[in-house]
Amino acid sequence: MSIFDPLKCLTKTTPLNKTELRIKYTQLREELTVENIDDYSLALTNKVLQLPVWQHSYYHLFLTISEKKEIDTSFLLSVLFGKDKDVIVSKTNFKEGSLTNYLLTENTPIKKNKWNIPEPIDGIEVPPSKIDVVFIPLLAFDKQGNRLGYGKGFYDKFLAECKPDVVKIGLSLFEAEDNTIDTLTTDIPLDFCVTPNSIYKF
Repeated sequence: MSIFDPLKCLTKTTPLNKTELRIKYTQLREELTVENIDDYSLALTNKVLQLPVWQHSYYHLFLTISEKKEIDTSFLLSVLFGKDKDVIVSKTNFKEGSLTNYLLTENTPIKKNKWNIPEPIDGIEVPPSKIDVVFIPLLAFDKQGNRLGYGKGFYDKFLAECKPDVVKIGLSLFEAEDNTIDTLTTDIPLDFCVTPNSIYKF
């Protein structure tokens, strides 16, 4: 007869539910002030400068949805332009669930769509296979490099089209979850995640 060991049960953690996590981190963001976000975004950008990724040429960056209290990526954008990097931004196709990528220049027209996502209207299209580094928006992540996004799957589909060695960097206002986030087979994990206080390498 086998002996029941309660410690074995304690070591088996249930993957974190994505719906519950989205509610949790949306509420945490709502508690942040504009000053909080500015301070955290600047601190995070200084952390990004410590990453070993600056030898590349093409960097994909998301433009901030301020209504969702996302990280202000304008600091990072200034760094990229200051280092004379080519910056790529996306336009969202909600019907196809895909991203079309454009080179960001001083002449690129940017406009918010009906979901308040700042996007290029048109411009010089860049294929995913040319992109070296992708900075990825997220709500939460875990210590294994799994990312929780908004649930539409745009970035997972986009990353699957990138070259195999593309560097995937999450940007998070909050630290990693200790327990593993529930994942799908189509979810693509991060290589790094940067917060205002930490750099995680996976």
